[in-house]
Order: sequence, then structure tokens, then C-alpha cells
Amino acid sequence: MPQPELDERKRACHHAWTTFVEQGDAAEPMVRPEILTSWARSEAAITPEIQAAPLADESETTSIWRDSPLQVAVERVESELRRTAEDGDLVLAVTDADTRILWTYGGRVMRRKAESVNFVAGGRWDDESVGTNALDLANRLGEPAMVFSAEHYASIVHNWVCWAAPVLDPVSGRRLGVIDLSTTWDRSHPIGLATARVMARLIETALPPSAQHTGAGPLDDTGDPGLVMTLLGTAEVRLDGQRLLLNRRQTEVLALLALHPEGLSLDQLHALVYGDQAVTFSTLKAEVSHLRAALGGQLSSRPYRLTMPVATDVE
Repeated sequence: MPQPELDERKRACHHAWTTFVEQGDAAEPMVRPEILTSWARSEAAITPEIQAAPLADESETTSIWRDSPLQVAVERVESELRRTAEDGDLVLAVTDADTRILWTYGGRVMRRKAESVNFVAGGRWDDESVGTNALDLANRLGEPAMVFSAEHYASIVHNWVCWAAPVLDPVSGRRLGVIDLSTTWDRSHPIGLATARVMARLIETALPPSAQHTGAGPLDDTGDPGLVMTLLGTAEVRLDGQRLLLNRRQTEVLALLALHPEGLSLDQLHALVYGDQAVTFSTLKAEVSHLRAALGGQLSSRPYRLTMPVATDVE
């Protein structure tokens, strides 16, 4: 992004943050809903002048990391993670499901900045401990998140930009934590969020098998044939008994196709998914392509239609 645009974005974020700190909900039109909600949680728990994240017990953090499947995965791909951090002068962090940092690695400049605010192993980065940040948002929302400059609630990280993505057990779908990439706001780049996604998938591919690290016995396999979608409450999609790892938008697309067994044209599906939002057809096609791969090709086109038994809890 050109520097003048970044400068203007930073000014707008700081204006919104100042408005919230001084006038509360008057900032609502100026920020994304998830940022405003997180600011409200942060405001109820901490002051924006907090100087560093609180630290969890060191021995407890070490024990959690030692017993976590994430340690095995990170060790397997650590060279790739370190290279990403060094090439982009980033600091990378992997957390547990409570947004407590378990592992970090940073380029020379960002490592020092990270240490100064306890962006280190043991640092508690849920928004009620240290304010709005991408790690917390990705963990709460279950999808990749970005927080830029003064979108952070705590002023100590107003000079940062952070991208984070959840790390899931590829078989059970259990959320293990998040991976975060952070750097200074002036180095913000559109590829940041995609890089966080790639790093999360890299870690997921290196995880040990679920049955070995959960101690939970057999995997949660319902054995139901075809596609089974739970849409009321927390959405869940299973194919032949195995849970599919889909983002919220992909789940929405799949739900619409499940509820329209006769099929939908590209125009119809786009209108139902995005309404009047300025989203390109190629974006929708990419989501459908991902779904087709996840479904083993059982999604036809012209019209888009599921070609397998389908059951939902809204029928």
C-alpha cells in the first residue's frame, strides 16, 4: 500500500480510537464492528495506557507448551517460520486456545519491540488482558484477523500491524490456538493476512495425529453418509462423518446450496451471498473452488449444485 494511503489510514484509526476513548459509541461509524466490540470488552477490563501484557506463570507456560501438539508441529516447520520472520522483519507468535503465547521468533528489530511489551512466551494476549489485537480476534471469531495501528486498544501497540489466523486440528476441528505475524504499521502489506493463513495451514499439516495427542480415544466420526450440516447455533459441516474445516463464508455458500437442491446460477449465488456488496465474481468462484475440492468434486457448476445426499437441521 502506498505510504500516503497508510498515513491516512493511521490517522483515521487514531481519530476513531480517540473518539471511542472520549465518547464511547460515537466511534461506531468509524470502525469495524468486531473492533468496536473488542474495544468495549477491553475498556471494561484495562486502561488504554497499559504498558505491557501480563505474564502467566513461567513453569505453567513451559508445561503447557511441552504437552501441546503445537510444539511438535512448530519444531517440524520451525525453519520455514524463522525464515518468514527474518525475511519480513516480523515477529511470529503461536498461542494456546486461551491466547497465551507459547512460542515466538522475531527479526532483529521486531524482537526488541516485542520483548518490551511482553509479546513473549507466557504473555497473555486476550483482549481483556492487553486490549484489542489480532490474536484475540482470530481466536474469538475462528477466522483470520488483522488489526492495524490504533485499532489496537492499548496505545503501546499503536505502531504495530498484526495478522493472525486460527490453528485447528485438521481431523477433529478443535481450535488449538493462533499464529500471529506482527510488524510496524508502515510495513503493512495486503499479503499479510494471506501469509498468516499459509503459516496456519503449514503448522496444521505438521501436527501429530489427533488420537495421539488428545487422549480422547476414537476420532469424532458420526458415520452419517453424505453431507450433514448443523446451521442452528455453532455451524458445523460433516462429509461422510468427518468434519470439514471451512471458513464462515464457505459455510454460508454451502448452506445456500444445501437449501437450493435445484441449483443456483453464479448470479443468483452471488446475490444471495454478498447482496449489494462490491465483491467480484472471481472471489465467489474461488470459494466454490475450495468447496469443490473439500467435497471431492461433488459440486457441479452451471448451475452450482451439490451432487450428494444432503441433510441440514433447518429443513
